[in-house]
Amino acid sequence: MLVRLVLHSFSPARLRLRCELRVAADFRDVFEVRGVHRARSGEREPPRVDDGTLVLGYRGLDGVRRVTRCAIAGAEARWEGSRASLDVEFAPREERTIDLQVDCAQDGAGARTPTAFADAAAARARDHRAWEGERAAFQAADDGFASVLAQAMTDVFMLTVPVEPGTWHDVDRYVYAGIPWYATVFGRDGLITARQLLAFAPGHARSVLRVLAALQGKEENAARDEQPGKIVHEARYGEMAATGEVPFGRYYGSVDATPLFCMLLGDYTRATGDLALARELWPNALAALDWIARYGDRDGDGYVEYQRMSDHGLVNQGWKDSGDAIFHRDGSLAEPPIALVEVQGYWYAALHAMADVADALGEPRGDGWRRDAAALRDRINADFWIAGEDTYALALDREKQPCAVVTSNPGHLLYCGVPDEARAERLAARLLRTDLFCGWGIRTLASGQARYNPMSYHNGSIWPHDNSLIAAGLRRYGRVEGVLQVLTALVEAALHFEDRRLPELFCGFGRRRDAAPVPYPVACRPQAWAAGSVFLLLEAALGLEVDAFHRRVVFRQPQLPAWLAWLELRNVRVGTARLDVNMQRGKYGASLEIVRKDGDVEIVETR
Repeated sequence: MLVRLVLHSFSPARLRLRCELRVAADFRDVFEVRGVHRARSGEREPPRVDDGTLVLGYRGLDGVRRVTRCAIAGAEARWEGSRASLDVEFAPREERTIDLQVDCAQDGAGARTPTAFADAAAARARDHRAWEGERAAFQAADDGFASVLAQAMTDVFMLTVPVEPGTWHDVDRYVYAGIPWYATVFGRDGLITARQLLAFAPGHARSVLRVLAALQGKEENAARDEQPGKIVHEARYGEMAATGEVPFGRYYGSVDATPLFCMLLGDYTRATGDLALARELWPNALAALDWIARYGDRDGDGYVEYQRMSDHGLVNQGWKDSGDAIFHRDGSLAEPPIALVEVQGYWYAALHAMADVADALGEPRGDGWRRDAAALRDRINADFWIAGEDTYALALDREKQPCAVVTSNPGHLLYCGVPDEARAERLAARLLRTDLFCGWGIRTLASGQARYNPMSYHNGSIWPHDNSLIAAGLRRYGRVEGVLQVLTALVEAALHFEDRRLPELFCGFGRRRDAAPVPYPVACRPQAWAAGSVFLLLEAALGLEVDAFHRRVVFRQPQLPAWLAWLELRNVRVGTARLDVNMQRGKYGASLEIVRKDGDVEIVETR
């Protein structure tokens, strides 16, 4: 980490200033910071100075020595313990800079060669230019929306880093889930973020798929909920993970990441035409489907269920993974194994995605998977539908009893294409009723339900990524007005948050005139799938479909909200082709103008 301090003297005379800098490192594991109690910790070393650089050391209970080094350039530093004194002399009205380089390393890594701030800034600028060349750019008539888009892209760039060298994969970059709690590889988060960005930054999906394929489960290991073919939930390399104080060194307690992997591979292949990657990852995708059939369906009833295999694992293993998130109408917690409604939808979509990839690769299994998907769809509609509520049950418990509560989860079935037209119409209307849609977005749990709390993590809060998947589902069934309603609510919410950045989640209080959305105190900001939600919402509003196999981009009944007069898209990729497109809002939808078309691609606009 490099930090630059800029000091400016406005004095007309020479000036001498003494600055004091105090440095500390507690070497606490992130889980300890989050509140996990440790009976004992490792040993911290007294600070020492090595060739002008402060060295702070710690030997953890895992036997690993970790070191933080702090070097100062631009002024001579006199270290006393971990305190530096700097005497800085200024000529009249002079500006001076002092640079701090802080490095964290483990034994054997050695000290980094000092990097000049200007060199580091230049390298970062080169990375950013390369990133800008790979993704689409946006200009919008509404300055607020433009800033939300820009901040979201900045957040994705900031969270995308090379996977830690020497740990799991030495080639690809990965979009970490969020700061501060989830700055590492998460399977579910990375997969959903990559799908959200697919129309505008498809390279993310390639990296996510390759990293997760490298981490795919290889054995049965109850301590970390691992089984062959299962996609990893979370991967960490800190002290508490290494000692087993937490199970998340490489942890597989996610029931949905595995079908989401297959879904993303299918979507990515269609959007990019990258058959080389599809062929490379075909064995991983087959292993994922095999996991769903052999391990995911724990009792042979045709549904994917979860139940943790160790007392240290997550009790709930869908995206709503807090301990009280899955319950019955009376508030009693569901007993595992539990079949979540959205996970059945993911399985259905995964079968179709894999069938499409099989066709593209000349593999013979596609028709069988489509038949399996059709049968699964019929069963979901029969077993999960709650006629009196116009929605689907949250889950089935171990006795196959439905958790008949009104939640946002069934909205993911719209995204996957599970409901028939009649149920889809009723479900779409149900999701937008005021007990779920609060004015800032769709709540995770409807007000009035048992366990509803707008300040809870999963039982009444608003999650942008959840809303974006629901909006994409509304678009799939032609409910464009619902898409614009959700898009408008989340953009207006974002304008109230610092930096116009959507957080991981926020509280689900009803919207009142002249009141802002209520922040959730410990939400991650920035957070990957919150940033990505803006782009999936935009894709849904435009009815944008990218099909590289047919060299075609479809804008299906494109719409812009009433507050957005025009939108410009630049550098939209379709295989090797590139497009620049202008959209203008009109009375009956958005009109389309092709500004640039490089390569063989057809643009189709439907009404």
